Amino acid sequence: MPVKIRLQRHGKKGKPFYWVVAADSRSKRDGRFLEKLGTYNPNTNPATIDIDVDGAVKWLQNGAQPTDTARAILSYKGAMLKNHLAGGVRKGALTEEQAEAKFTAWLDEKAGKVTGKTEGLEKAKEEAKAKALEAEKSVNEARIAAKAPVADDEDTAGENANSDSEE
Repeated sequence: MPVKIRLQRHGKKGKPFYWVVAADSRSKRDGRFLEKLGTYNPNTNPATIDIDVDGAVKWLQNGAQPTDTARAILSYKGAMLKNHLAGGVRKGALTEEQAEAKFTAWLDEKAGKVTGKTEGLEKAKEEAKAKALEAEKSVNEARIAAKAPVADDEDTAGENANSDSEE
């Protein structure tokens, strides 16, 4: 039975939400699956991914083939790296402790990158909000300034008209 790790679509039209599942390759896209490995929500920025890394590694070691998108998601969360390190441990290239240390270091680095991106997005959002507020203030000031001289011009124009009629 050929097993694939793939996405199973859920959610409304235009608001996709995916389950990452291990399924028989002959079953329908949203049909029967063998095990749910996690979820993927592309609607948030950055996308929310919740994966059981150990479960995914178990399926990968048993021969499951991920689809392109599932491979990218598993790689992003470190399942592909953990599978690679497990292969190195099986071959004797490194010990279990070394593999775990490499994986933990990679996870820490990845968490730092994700945190940096979310902070950057929040900072950009705050800057855009402040810029919009400044633009709104300048428009309001221009509006107030435009009304004030017009009232003065009408008063002086009225005085000029009165002075003309008096002569």
